[in-house]
Amino acid sequence: MTERLNEIIDGNLRANPGARCYWHAGTWHTREDLSVLAGDCETALRDAGFSGGQRLVALMPNCPTALALVLATWRLGGVFCPLNEKSGEASLLKTLNLLRPFAVVVSSSVRKELADAITGAGWTCVPCPEEGILPLFTGAPAEPDASDLCVIFSTSGTTGDPKAVPLTHANLIDNCRACLEHVPGLGPENAFLNVLPNFHAFGFTISLTLPLLLGAAQVLVANFMPPQRTLQAIAEAPADTLLLVPAMLNFLTALLERSGRRLSHIKLLIAGGDRYNTQMDSRVTAAFGVPVLEGYGITECSPVLAVNPAAAERRLGTVGRPLPRFELQLRDEEGRVLESAAEGQSPLSGEGVLWVRGPSVAAGYYRAPEVTAERFAPGGWFNTGDYVQLVEGRIKILDRVTDIIIVGGFNVYPQEVEKVLSEHPAIQTAVVVGTPAGLSGEIPKAFVIAGKDANVTAKELIRFCKERLAHYKVPREVEFVTELPISSTGKVLRRVLRQREREKSENKANKN
Repeated sequence: MTERLNEIIDGNLRANPGARCYWHAGTWHTREDLSVLAGDCETALRDAGFSGGQRLVALMPNCPTALALVLATWRLGGVFCPLNEKSGEASLLKTLNLLRPFAVVVSSSVRKELADAITGAGWTCVPCPEEGILPLFTGAPAEPDASDLCVIFSTSGTTGDPKAVPLTHANLIDNCRACLEHVPGLGPENAFLNVLPNFHAFGFTISLTLPLLLGAAQVLVANFMPPQRTLQAIAEAPADTLLLVPAMLNFLTALLERSGRRLSHIKLLIAGGDRYNTQMDSRVTAAFGVPVLEGYGITECSPVLAVNPAAAERRLGTVGRPLPRFELQLRDEEGRVLESAAEGQSPLSGEGVLWVRGPSVAAGYYRAPEVTAERFAPGGWFNTGDYVQLVEGRIKILDRVTDIIIVGGFNVYPQEVEKVLSEHPAIQTAVVVGTPAGLSGEIPKAFVIAGKDANVTAKELIRFCKERLAHYKVPREVEFVTELPISSTGKVLRRVLRQREREKSENKANKN
């Protein structure tokens, strides 16, 4: 029989009910507190008609009720679907049409206009406190999913249509256990900072699920901003195992430097979700008392694929070696295999597009066979979309073949932004790439060719995008050009544009 996350977690909760489980708003709560709250949510869901295979959508920050809802959903054999309320009304409604949820649970922080739009679109919308139980409601059952699914992560596809990654209990259990085998500093005595949003696979798997699976404690922080509040939680709870995206790490480092404070209780500091700026390394180490361990993950891999396991073994500028049970291949951009190695074989060396397979890897995209065929190949292989260099088995990310821009840890697909820009009557062509942006890591920059006799400003285009896109997807800069770099086959060379922006950024930094 397949293991289920809730069975392992419930075993931990019963084993030592008085042990601390989560910290929230200045107070520690026990495992029994979580078990009782999850039981109340389970009863409310069952009474509402929720059953195995149904999908429960949640638009909630990191809070006790979110933890309880995850566990209650799994106890009933359901699928938890966390969404980002700031992804925009149109995008959210498209995603709901794809997921067809039993209900949409929203916290008090969700705008009333958005809750009304969800109800107006025909979905059951359930307001819920961030530290309390679900009110009475009646859901809307739809066709159930397979019983082994546990979570579905949603994001925009390359065209702006929703794309969703369904992960099973076995996927998440394997990824968590692989992290524990690979990183020796992770243990039940640790207190994990849970500030990464729960709709982010890194946050959901490693900050929320892993501590529960391990029997460790976690420090719940609803939102990272303002960073002063996050730093206060780290110090007061205290949290000793920090999982952050580089943009968060940069903000906290700057804050510590300005205040003259230094943290001395941190056991582990792991960064992922974006490229780590190695020039920050000495400052980060001084501020936190430990060096950062850079890792690498992709939602489709549950999500952690590789990480530097310990300070003594880390190689700055790499994301470490792959976790146990991952097999790697290097392929060219047409998908032809250049090198291949199973786990336990001699590590690969070389460059190419990274393909992987293993028990942490999803089987495909949710209700999207055509999109699945673009990235998943026979035999369980998945195309990460990243062009990498492997040296003695360590992975160095050189470029993103898929062109994804990562803004503060969130994925932005250029094609979605380009589609919006192209809807403006003054624009003939638009290309969007990521450009270096200090603390935020990257920001979207648009290169546009205006139509003949068109009269439009950069400010107008940015305002046009703000009305149609989530804030983090909006280009911060627009550059008008008369031509774009084109390959011999007529494709825009985004890599050339990105390289130009990197060089401009480096030249500016050198002058300063």
